[in-house]
Amino acid sequence: MDAARFVPRKAPANRSLERGVALLRAFRPGAELLGNGELSERTGLSPATVSRLTQTLVRVGYLEHDPVQRAYRLGAAVLSLGHAIRTGSSVVRVTTPLMKALARRMRINVGLAVRDGDEMVYLESVRFNSRASQRAVVSGHRVPIELTALGRAFLAVAKEPEKSALLAELKAKGRKRWSLIEQEIAGAASSIQRRQYCFATWQPGVTALATPVVLEGRPIYVVNVSVTSERSSAEVVESLWGPLLDLAAQIKAAITELDYPPS
Repeated sequence: MDAARFVPRKAPANRSLERGVALLRAFRPGAELLGNGELSERTGLSPATVSRLTQTLVRVGYLEHDPVQRAYRLGAAVLSLGHAIRTGSSVVRVTTPLMKALARRMRINVGLAVRDGDEMVYLESVRFNSRASQRAVVSGHRVPIELTALGRAFLAVAKEPEKSALLAELKAKGRKRWSLIEQEIAGAASSIQRRQYCFATWQPGVTALATPVVLEGRPIYVVNVSVTSERSSAEVVESLWGPLLDLAAQIKAAITELDYPPS
């Protein structure tokens, strides 16, 4: 395990590429078509810049133009990228069977996520809870960092100055009850330090637990388990924290073996 992982050298940012990616990020579930004005509002880019970038993205297949609506939708090339990570990610490949085994055995929901901007995005989500959930959580689904067990577990182990910058960004969103949310984030960090997991109930009737998986040279992964239940949160937490930590240990070992295969 002494072999050093390759870390690319930092290079100057490519502003045009960053802006193009920002346009693609502006499309979220429920927003199939966006015009130049909406894209400008969502990204903060000037209308002229948006117009130039959308034309380029249409040419390369990442956006489609609807001449009737005078708006854009994501192109098939974006779906291909999502399929590539689903089928080509070694992390997803080795962790999914472990997640499925726990989800089936306990009839719970299990997820693996990473940070993306000011949200957490699921790399994989296995849904086996016997009760229907209000949300259809699938691979690629995004949830708020500041409200969820996933996000709070990430914040608990994020390094400075990344953590402070992210908290400032989250505060600037102007959420109501931010002072209470801040206290809950701090409480989650304390729970991670003392117990290795935290929990949250940001959706009615749903209790979720999460724990971070920290590996050198990798992004911070966060594993979560959740159920929709009429039981109290305390009862759910008591029944799930052990299986959660066991799963996280298995996932950490599986990813470590990818990085440092036995000789």
